[in-house]
Amino acid sequence: MDKRLFWLALGSFAIGAEGFVISSLLPAVSADTGVSIAQGGYLVLAFALAFAVGGPVLASLFGHRDRRLILTASAVVFAVGNLIAGLAHSYEQLLAARVLMALAAGLYAATAQATAVAISEPHHQARAISVIVGGTTMAVAFGAPVGALIAGIFGWRGTFLTLAGVALVAALAIWLLLPAGLKGPKLGLRRRLAVIGRPGLVPMFVTTLLYMTGGFTVFTYLAPLVQQTVGLGANFMPAILLAFGVGAAIGNYAGGQIADRFGAARTVVAAIVAMTVITAAASAWPSLPRSWAAEAILGYMFVWGAIAWTFPPAQASRVITMAAEAAPLALSLNGSALYLGVAL
Repeated sequence: MDKRLFWLALGSFAIGAEGFVISSLLPAVSADTGVSIAQGGYLVLAFALAFAVGGPVLASLFGHRDRRLILTASAVVFAVGNLIAGLAHSYEQLLAARVLMALAAGLYAATAQATAVAISEPHHQARAISVIVGGTTMAVAFGAPVGALIAGIFGWRGTFLTLAGVALVAALAIWLLLPAGLKGPKLGLRRRLAVIGRPGLVPMFVTTLLYMTGGFTVFTYLAPLVQQTVGLGANFMPAILLAFGVGAAIGNYAGGQIADRFGAARTVVAAIVAMTVITAAASAWPSLPRSWAAEAILGYMFVWGAIAWTFPPAQASRVITMAAEAAPLALSLNGSALYLGVAL
């Protein structure tokens, strides 16, 4: 495995930690900024829409530039967005900061996956993508719980300031360790969107969108669900995120391995069927006996994470196979579908 992939994954770690820790911060952010939980949820909506729309647009503008420069710059801008969020004095400033983060994250994600494909051998593409996505799963496994823990000690602003530092470290590592001169083709937005016309890609994008919509309908409001409906305390959130994240790390690794061995399509179908069952089971949470609700939810979150994260590397591998010569374009659109699902 090319060791440079792990430095690309470090940037994904910073982005993923911010994206997943927000669910545990919503009650505190809402209380501090004077908005309702539902209005706090718009922070997720704004990020997701900006990522989904801004990713392809920025990739079309900068996709032909030196990828080391693009990855470094986008990581720095993401760090600035977290710094603004950590110093924000109003809900509106926080909302604007998350939009800035999302634009940087969208450009980084598309460029990082395309770079991983470019520096890997064809028969290791799914594994290479799983390493990049693995940065996100490691963020879910460790970054989000630690972020929630930091918020419990220093407040939610401390979480954003910490993530700004992590993103700057990622930017420095990428600049120092990735080779210069690796560029993609210069393609306009119309050319990028033309990829949608390839047979079979639209159903893949719709599948990604629906998959993420189902999961994030629950995940976005995980903190109020656990605290208000089940009756567990806010100090339980780091443990819940940790259980989900450990499962996600295992599922992401397994997803890449299984897709390479048994086929990406079979892996995707199996993940969807299992995800349907596990998501439906969340409706039973309010009926759990208080005596063992905590243990049951921890186990549930571990299984949910493992199932959910077998999907991304396998689905990305399918997209690449369907549009091998336009992989960066197709992957950026798949990322847009993913975040549109989050927004929905």
